[in-house]
Amino acid sequence: MNTSTRTRALLGGLVLAVATVAVWWAWIGWDTEYTVDPVTDSVSGPYDVWQVVGCVLSLAVVAVVGGWVLRPWLVAPVMTVAFTVAWAWRAATSDDSGLWAVGAVLVLLGMAAGTTAVSGVAHALRRRRAGGS
Repeated sequence: MNTSTRTRALLGGLVLAVATVAVWWAWIGWDTEYTVDPVTDSVSGPYDVWQVVGCVLSLAVVAVVGGWVLRPWLVAPVMTVAFTVAWAWRAATSDDSGLWAVGAVLVLLGMAAGTTAVSGVAHALRRRRAGGS
């Protein structure tokens, strides 16, 4: 791997990590309030469905762009680690039950699967397009 390739990968990974954490913050990172139903006393949250959908769609866009420009072997781990660390940090500091660790594992697995699939498809489409077929 030559110096310009390493530099591109390093800068691309850094931009990808920042974009991923920015998506986390923009959609769900700021929300720590749980909702209590006054009739049933059931607790939900802290995220609403629209926040999760927006977050997933935004992460998909970042993964597509990342997979188009970079290689999936870089995109998937960078996005997975960046999002999981941001999510787990917030969850660990606001959860007294310890269940945040289960959530972090689920976030890690979901991010790994999603970013691998989406960036892989984007990268394959770019290669196919570049090949002229």
